[in-house]
Amino acid sequence: MRHTAAKALAAVAFTAALTTVAAVPAMADPAALPAAKDIVGVGSDTTQALFTKFSADYNATIPAGDTTTPRLYSWDATGTSPITPKAGGSTIARPNGSGAGIGALNTTTKTTLDFARSSRAAQATDPTGLDFIAFAKDAVTWSAVSGGHAPANLTTANLVDIYTCAKTNWSQFGGTAGTIQPFLPQSGSGTRSFFLQALGNITPGSCVVSGPEENEGTDPLLLTNVDAVIPYSVGHYVGQLNGHTTATDAPGNLTLRNLNGVSPLTATNTLNPAFAGGSFGRVLFNVVRDADYTAATTQGTALRNIFSNTGWICSTAGRNDISSFGFLNLPTTGCGVIIH
Repeated sequence: MRHTAAKALAAVAFTAALTTVAAVPAMADPAALPAAKDIVGVGSDTTQALFTKFSADYNATIPAGDTTTPRLYSWDATGTSPITPKAGGSTIARPNGSGAGIGALNTTTKTTLDFARSSRAAQATDPTGLDFIAFAKDAVTWSAVSGGHAPANLTTANLVDIYTCAKTNWSQFGGTAGTIQPFLPQSGSGTRSFFLQALGNITPGSCVVSGPEENEGTDPLLLTNVDAVIPYSVGHYVGQLNGHTTATDAPGNLTLRNLNGVSPLTATNTLNPAFAGGSFGRVLFNVVRDADYTAATTQGTALRNIFSNTGWICSTAGRNDISSFGFLNLPTTGCGVIIH
């Protein structure tokens, strides 16, 4: 995930070192069943670790003896299933990914779920009555195993050829001879949806394998596969470098590669704003039901206090968490804005 092979190896070492000293939890389900009044979400793998931090920091602002103010909780994309998101709610299959989270939000009520994490924007096929609230910037590039057969750079056209199976050997792109093994994240992944859209809404060819969990290079299909290629969230990867990682939520041997001659990372291993400003940059969202968000209720007030332009996520504390977990902050006037 990097500019050069040397930097790639350095980044892997950097990741390992940070993992041993990190004091901040990378991701986790709620430690106890949230109360019926609490604000609870599911969905995107890309932002689940960040939301664990959001939850801890936001809830710390509520006095311990306060039993009326709703707290914030978030369920990971993967884990045991089914889940009961909060007390008195329905039991549902754990939603894995943006699309699955949005679908679960649409088919439940506030007694079960209040928001969905989404790493993609609203689509024409999404249910009506939902608000996509912007809160951070990310980007997606391609990744491959360090020391494998892939080159350091590919173009958009190269990736189209790879993912439509028009070209199938790394030697056709300046790499070492080897049959390319293109992968896509699991169905319902916002990263998968965004990546295919950025490639021109292509239909993956028959050589493409779907299924690895997004942003997890530890998957056995990827870990030592010298011919593998898979899209990866740059922000999530930077968060992993910053120590927000677990045994499975880690890049493994994957390294980020340049796209269209532009590095996704800066020299200090942060998300490159120039890369994020291109066609592979994306805005991250939290999705809520408009009727709940605008309601003059305790939960409606809590939703606005968390997600709006003047809410906690867009505050200095929230913006600091966003940066620490590898993503870029939106302009103050852009955070908390509803984009349909």
